[in-house]
Amino acid sequence: MFRTAELLLLLLGLCGSLRAQLPSPPTVVINLDEEPELRWLALKKVFDVDYLSKAAAEIIEATVPKWVHHAVIPIVKSLEKYIPPPYAGEIRGLASVLGGNLADAIILNFAYEFTAFCTSIVAQDKNGNVFHGRNLDYPHPVLRNLTMNLVFQKNGKAVYYGTSFAGYVGLWTGMSPNKFTISGDQRGTEHWWNWWKNVVSAFLFHRSPVSWLVRETLEEAKDFEDAVTRLSTTPLITGVYYIVGGVRAGEGVVITRDRKGPADIRPLDPLNGGWYRVQTNVDHWLPPPKKLNRRDVVMKKLDAVGQKRICKDKLYQVLSLSLVCLRTTIYTTLMSAATPREYTTILREKGCLKKTK
Repeated sequence: MFRTAELLLLLLGLCGSLRAQLPSPPTVVINLDEEPELRWLALKKVFDVDYLSKAAAEIIEATVPKWVHHAVIPIVKSLEKYIPPPYAGEIRGLASVLGGNLADAIILNFAYEFTAFCTSIVAQDKNGNVFHGRNLDYPHPVLRNLTMNLVFQKNGKAVYYGTSFAGYVGLWTGMSPNKFTISGDQRGTEHWWNWWKNVVSAFLFHRSPVSWLVRETLEEAKDFEDAVTRLSTTPLITGVYYIVGGVRAGEGVVITRDRKGPADIRPLDPLNGGWYRVQTNVDHWLPPPKKLNRRDVVMKKLDAVGQKRICKDKLYQVLSLSLVCLRTTIYTTLMSAATPREYTTILREKGCLKKTK
């Protein structure tokens, strides 16, 4: 059942204040001025190291095919040859946090790359404000205990934010303040049996994991247009959907990615009624699955809310609907690059029941 504050939020439909009362993950500060091997030692201030190690082993056992363990052996021996900086160093540092097994640290990071099921929304109100919301779903309940908000700093200043899991160097959700927001959704055309393609793409062809590109874009892109270009054109290890929101009217887009480039780019079109874009895990030009049609549920609710009333709390209502928020939903993030202090992640402590209202 919903907590009291969640129920009030849904009943009152307010745009403002009650999100602060909902459960949120801890915040970890990553100092990018430190050597990569040292950056993630900050996890020890927030998480129990023994628990992290056991949770990582559980996720690997449930997610990763046995043959991948053998494939990683030569990568461990020549880490810098296959994994670019700063990630090689950061993964070495994470291995020390998790107990010193470098192979497991590598495997854990790639396990997170291929199992994310999500719902993302980018929407613009009548005043040109752009809002971005996302649910992230994983089939591992233990991840609720590993979820954290991240503040990446340089020279003592926050340069970008994200939400992720302890032990993972990539980001599926993030914000570059006063520039743009990004969420990534797994593309439904990619399946677990494509593991071998993803491993080959990453290590032999030096293509970017989808979450690493999110993080690099948040750190390096100058503005919304630059971010969209990077996310559209950089070779990837697998297909993905990138959802991007900016700070100006019309700055919102869903990018459907193949490994080599964009399969489709669908921007906001508010002048012609396209004031929002919704992306789940199915190409928007294909029919959604009948048993889990999140897309139509979200669009129907957004149409009912309307462009005049859309705001972050309305997005939270939509992302809390039945068939949208699931038992496997780990967290919901609400963000707008124009108001970076309001970046909010809400932990779905027990997921969502099938009959939420």
